[in-house]
Amino acid sequence: MIDHRMHLARIVAASLLLLAAAAASAGNLRERIAARRAASAAVAEAPLPPGTRVLRDLPYGDDPRQRFDAYLPADAHDAPLIVFVHGGAWAIGDKDNPGIVPNKAAYWLPKGYAFVSVNYRMLPEAEPLTQADDVAHAVAAVQRLARSWNADPARVVLMGHSAGAHLVALLGADPARLKTAGAQAPRGVVSLDSAAMNVVQIMQFPRHFGFYDRAFGSDPAYWTAASPYHALSAASLPLQAVCSTQRADSCPQARAFAEKARGLGVRVDVQPEDLSHAQINHELGAPSAYTEAVGRFVASLVGR
Repeated sequence: MIDHRMHLARIVAASLLLLAAAAASAGNLRERIAARRAASAAVAEAPLPPGTRVLRDLPYGDDPRQRFDAYLPADAHDAPLIVFVHGGAWAIGDKDNPGIVPNKAAYWLPKGYAFVSVNYRMLPEAEPLTQADDVAHAVAAVQRLARSWNADPARVVLMGHSAGAHLVALLGADPARLKTAGAQAPRGVVSLDSAAMNVVQIMQFPRHFGFYDRAFGSDPAYWTAASPYHALSAASLPLQAVCSTQRADSCPQARAFAEKARGLGVRVDVQPEDLSHAQINHELGAPSAYTEAVGRFVASLVGR
């Protein structure tokens, strides 16, 4: 029997690529991302599990972007926490964009997890290192509130997609940034299709997307500081790098990151998937071998 939900998702993904290609001809980042958001809105999403408690726009700073939403399971008891960071080329996006929450909540909340989706300041107001620090402060705030939600502040997994995957990978590679923000170190990180694991390599390549220039500028010292690959050390956190095999750059960067991590004694699992960049995010949580692979990695970190 045809899985109509998966079939619909793949049709929409194909439409998404056409929309993005058309918008790209104008060279406008915001048009491209708006096209992706419009296409992703048509993807069938699971409803929130019965009894889910949703706490919206909880502050972790004074700026209106420094907010997060918490999705708490019914009858939570020492719930592990997944803290999710959205993408959008460091310039656009939101914690409740289509495709971020429903399928993930439908998968993890019935297993007793809480799920938190984070906003952060973006370009041009805040460059990527400031964004990473925003996420670190959000983690600290989540951990302060966790006990009031019947969640466990010591069992946190960071997860992010695209630009958000870069931010969580950077924090996992350099957990001192989290400590400086007052956060306990998470148990590990899930990076969903970041192609910015090695920022220096990207910026030194003569041809790269213009949004990298807007995000990382022209200072090689900044490229190094914002590069998860260059931040790796023996103190880095375990990480699962999910990568799209449909992209030229994502899996090679993930594998190079994993090779360096192995030399430092740090666990990095590479999970290649024959899915588009958008599908890597939207389909996580829907029934699939992909979801189960990420689920096993997360469970191996938090014991549930």
